[in-house]
Amino acid sequence: MPQQINSKLIIYIFLFILLGSLNNKNFIDSKFPTIKNIEVLGLNDEERNILIKKLFFLKKKNLFSINKEDIKNIIESNKIIEKYNIYKEYPSSLKIFIFKTKILANINKDGKNFYLGSNGNIIPIEKKIDNLPYIFGDFKNEDFFRLKEIIDNSKFEFSSIDKILYFKSGRWDLEIHPGILIKLPKIELEKSFRLLEDIIKHDEFKNTKIIDLRQLNQVIINE
Repeated sequence: MPQQINSKLIIYIFLFILLGSLNNKNFIDSKFPTIKNIEVLGLNDEERNILIKKLFFLKKKNLFSINKEDIKNIIESNKIIEKYNIYKEYPSSLKIFIFKTKILANINKDGKNFYLGSNGNIIPIEKKIDNLPYIFGDFKNEDFFRLKEIIDNSKFEFSSIDKILYFKSGRWDLEIHPGILIKLPKIELEKSFRLLEDIIKHDEFKNTKIIDLRQLNQVIINE
């Protein structure tokens, strides 16, 4: 008899826990709001619509239980995005602020044209941007960004560059307006740009076609 009572008691406890769990789940689902609206700021209409379509799976999910990691890969797969912020806005909206990368140059990879973004991404091109330099050669991103940092820290204007040529030796050439070719050394680039500043600002070099800085402490100028 005691064994039968214990068996019934165990069954009652199990049913109580099961029903209680189901009721709690229903309570949670009804208590917290679900996502009804996804707002994306910082993109044009076409870009925004594409991203919202990819995030459509989030709709009707619990606003407060959603993990931001769920949407991280989708957002970061868009190469034009430099950074972003995600906000959960009560009662049922998800707001995403997008900051697009700055396009730095036109490049060519395997016979196809691309942009190089400030986020380091190679972005499929829509149309060539004429006021950006064109980079030639099989360079590494870190080498280019090191060069650009040196240029930005000098008085030389990156916007004056028409073409950037990279050589397998790790050296760069720059072609600037109006058709002046600058041959840079592989090392001590900071020093080279200081020399370059002094040369370019003098009118006597206005007809210069080539400025060769490849040899340390030596400048060769050809008209």
